[in-house]
Amino acid sequence: MTRELRARPLTAAAFAAFGDVLEPKPEADKIINQGKCGRHHDLALLDFGDGRAGISLFDAEARHLPYRVELVERHPSGSQAFVPLDGVPMIVIVAPDAGGAPGTPQAFLSQPGQSINLHRGVWHGVLAPFEAPGKYIVVDRIGDGANLEEHWFDDPWIVTEVLSHAEG
Repeated sequence: MTRELRARPLTAAAFAAFGDVLEPKPEADKIINQGKCGRHHDLALLDFGDGRAGISLFDAEARHLPYRVELVERHPSGSQAFVPLDGVPMIVIVAPDAGGAPGTPQAFLSQPGQSINLHRGVWHGVLAPFEAPGKYIVVDRIGDGANLEEHWFDDPWIVTEVLSHAEG
């Protein structure tokens, strides 16, 4: 049996229980660099537990609809941020914790200019650029000990459609 998901537009309010949406605010917090640069300050709660922040580059293959969600994972020791380098939207799958296992997943579709930071311990799908390959800067915990838990669904979920902002 498969179960259907519809991807909603990624908004800060809808995503707040899982992490932060990183995108410029309507106005910069500060103007810096000789008045030529707006700083949108402190947009994410980065949490690396007993480790340190690391920056990695990811190359990910394109995903298309229908998109099969068979696996989610979480990182109990640190947050994880994904910053697209090429403006490719990504399908973001997240799920609340339900007694140590993922609850019902939710699907979001990012827009160009949006990045995400997943809070520590949040169940999430794998990196899934939508309709084109994508390159990403990933900021996450580097340190000793296991920082990955995986959960394979007995019955996969299928993202069948992407809703517009009016529908989402």
